[in-house]
Amino acid sequence: MTSASPAVSGHVAVTPGVSPERHRLGSLLIRASTILLGLVIVVQSLYALGYISFGFSNWQPVLVAYVLWSVALCWGLVLRDGEAGWRAIFVLPAVLFTVALVIFPTVFGLFIAFSDWNLQSANGRQFNGLANLRQLWADPYFWNALGNMVFYVATVVVQYAIAFGLALLLNADIKAQKFFRVSFLLPFMLSPVAVSWMIGKSMLEYRFGPVTNLLRWFGWENPSLLTTPWLAKTTIALMDAWVWIPFMMIMILAGLQALSKEVQEAAKVDGATGWQGFWQITFPLMLPVSMTTIVLRVIFQLKLADIVINTTSGGPGGATDTISSFIFREYKDRSNVGYGTMIAEIYLILIIIFIALLLWATNRFMQRHA
Repeated sequence: MTSASPAVSGHVAVTPGVSPERHRLGSLLIRASTILLGLVIVVQSLYALGYISFGFSNWQPVLVAYVLWSVALCWGLVLRDGEAGWRAIFVLPAVLFTVALVIFPTVFGLFIAFSDWNLQSANGRQFNGLANLRQLWADPYFWNALGNMVFYVATVVVQYAIAFGLALLLNADIKAQKFFRVSFLLPFMLSPVAVSWMIGKSMLEYRFGPVTNLLRWFGWENPSLLTTPWLAKTTIALMDAWVWIPFMMIMILAGLQALSKEVQEAAKVDGATGWQGFWQITFPLMLPVSMTTIVLRVIFQLKLADIVINTTSGGPGGATDTISSFIFREYKDRSNVGYGTMIAEIYLILIIIFIALLLWATNRFMQRHA
């Protein structure tokens, strides 16, 4: 029995059921629209860089060209590939959407990152080469924020330990189990912005906050939770942990409930204590879920900004700053679009490298303990 293969017309492979004329028309449509889109992008880029004197006043024609190219690409695939083209266009919108909202902004961000562009300046955007990169390298506030991120990411280990303990508690046969599950999930239902205002701006307020007044009542004369550098950083970490520990807890709890009860009961019959059963059976079996939970939590932690911005604005003296809050201030307070974008692009590269190494280390760890 022979398998179906595309028919060959001249030097062009034609899909069965598609005429050579239709195949050529589809290929021509795809190539022509791609060339047109590339030409529009090149012309606009050269005009924006000042190398040519003709171009568009903004990037809207590029967006229009991209939309037209997307339509032409879908149409061309259907004409050229027939049934296979129809299958491809079910996936193509998601790909095009990702290109438009992820890849293109990232590439365009690189274009801005190598520019001197301050919105308060009358000169507008000007290409400045590696000046922003040199400024970044010599900026102590950037390195301070990066060091703070190491501290905040390290707290994920503590959050994981607490979340695992709570999950074990909620997985046990205790009274009011459903009530405690809902109660422990309440912080995760709140917005971090609401938490930062409810706790950071209200309960921890230095003069009238109920927590600070309670600490004074216990004898602490100066409970400056948000103005002492190490206390402020610890307070931010605690508020962030209060919001996100329920997320880790619910994932671990789901893993615990999926474990086989027979294995744990067999360990008890063999005389294993609760501690031995946890370390030798429960914890090893939970490693895949644990690693997934930690990796996801680290990714979320790398974006920490809202609690810092609303509570301390990175203070005192940058003690609580994160990279995201630092970028926010560069944009909002200093209107420094070029330098802020350079920080964002460098941070994106660092995140990609860090997550890649974390996934590699996780896979190695899982293979050793498989």
